[in-house]
Amino acid sequence: MLHLVRPSRINQLQQVPQKLTLFLAFAFESSLQPHASLERETEVERITRIINDHPFPDHPLHPTLFHHIPPPVFSTPFVEHVLGHLFAGHSNGLKAFEFFKFSLQHSQFCPSSNAFEKTLHILTRMRYFDQAWELMKEIQQTHPLLLTLKSMSIMLSRIAKFQSYEDTLEAFERIEQDIFVGRKFGVDEFNVLLRAFCTQRQMKEARSVFNKMHSRFSPNTKTMNILLLGFKESGDITAVELFYHEMVRRGFKPNGITYNIRIDAYCKKGCFGDGLRLLQEMECINYMPTLETITTLIHGAGIARNTTKARELFNEISMRNLHPDVGAYNALMSSLIRSRDVESATGLMEEMEQKSIGLDNVTYHTMFLGLMRLKGIDSVSELYCKMIERNFVPKTRTVVMLMKFFCENSRLDLGLNLWEYLVERGHCPHGHALDLLVTALCSRGRVQEAFECSKQMLEKGRNISAAVFQMLERFFLQAGDVDKLRKLEQMIKRLQIVLPPSITEVM
Repeated sequence: MLHLVRPSRINQLQQVPQKLTLFLAFAFESSLQPHASLERETEVERITRIINDHPFPDHPLHPTLFHHIPPPVFSTPFVEHVLGHLFAGHSNGLKAFEFFKFSLQHSQFCPSSNAFEKTLHILTRMRYFDQAWELMKEIQQTHPLLLTLKSMSIMLSRIAKFQSYEDTLEAFERIEQDIFVGRKFGVDEFNVLLRAFCTQRQMKEARSVFNKMHSRFSPNTKTMNILLLGFKESGDITAVELFYHEMVRRGFKPNGITYNIRIDAYCKKGCFGDGLRLLQEMECINYMPTLETITTLIHGAGIARNTTKARELFNEISMRNLHPDVGAYNALMSSLIRSRDVESATGLMEEMEQKSIGLDNVTYHTMFLGLMRLKGIDSVSELYCKMIERNFVPKTRTVVMLMKFFCENSRLDLGLNLWEYLVERGHCPHGHALDLLVTALCSRGRVQEAFECSKQMLEKGRNISAAVFQMLERFFLQAGDVDKLRKLEQMIKRLQIVLPPSITEVM
């Protein structure tokens, strides 16, 4: 058994009924009633847990889904929400694929681009490219209107990340000839291909594609901004400015997005004065700064440790007839944290809650980072408990950061609590979080709990790292517990049958 800090939180989740009444079908479609929204979220979490906990790949998933999902509940929003939870929870891609295929069999479900794109994203993130192509081909034959530039972008971006330059170009041709049949490709599709390389910071490849294909697809300002953004993400201000001047020489007129990219490039390098100079230049040619522009400058002021200017810019937002959103608040909060003013950052978080500005993962991550550096474990655990009480599920980088901090500060109770909280919410914690937790548990002789967490990961269709297996192997051999070692080996071998070769090697 895993010994947790807050067992009552887990017990509440386990008390979800197995089937809801017909009222839920109506409630699921209603976003106006808080009770209906809560019921919907509860049902989505229940189904997500069932999918994640399903013995994979030993038994088919469809019969389980048929048994647990009441037909009246099966709707487009329901499917989209479950897929969203599976995506956020790093669930096994084949399980998400099976769920989407199951949904297509129900007349109540009207397939949407959103659901299709989420499924495609989950598959390609785990490098299930054969299944991703299969899905795209099936959608092309049955629901071609669901094929969008976004689905093309998801496919090409992942291929650019995990495969070669040539593979990405071949995929673009395959999409044009076999998937988007009858569609004349133009600059929009060309921009998607360029963005695939730029998002991976593969600027040499992006320039090569541009030089090779720009005569076929007439570039527009958006094309040039995509390339400019790629240079910015690569962290090379010189390259950004050189390409900006090339853009102007080619006859393209910079727009507000162009200026935002350049301002961000300077701010991230600590050249805050240059960012302000570009703001003035922007206003002189009647390009009105957007909320994104001001938010970027607030970040820049924070990097420059100029909290006075950060606050001044934040206060200017309303004077410019704009309304600060969570991003603007997060930028100011980050500026305060960089200046070691945790108290003011905490006050800002309270102000966000008072004004009903929802806290997002960046908010929590920023505050946790500040508390870790300046306050310590007690303050971090206090905010962590508040986050759990609010039913907020942090994203991967925050989970890993918290797990590392808990383990380093000998708070394995909090580490195990975080693990179990994520599992109970239908999430499959990232492998890095498992590595940290297992290492900490084993170093303190708590091998049984390390084994249980590793088994949970494998049961959810996600592999464990070689380091985790070798650590458990060493402890089990020392203890003479070959049964548990054999159990792990069997689970890993069964999983390797279906996992892509690039992520199956553990032993």
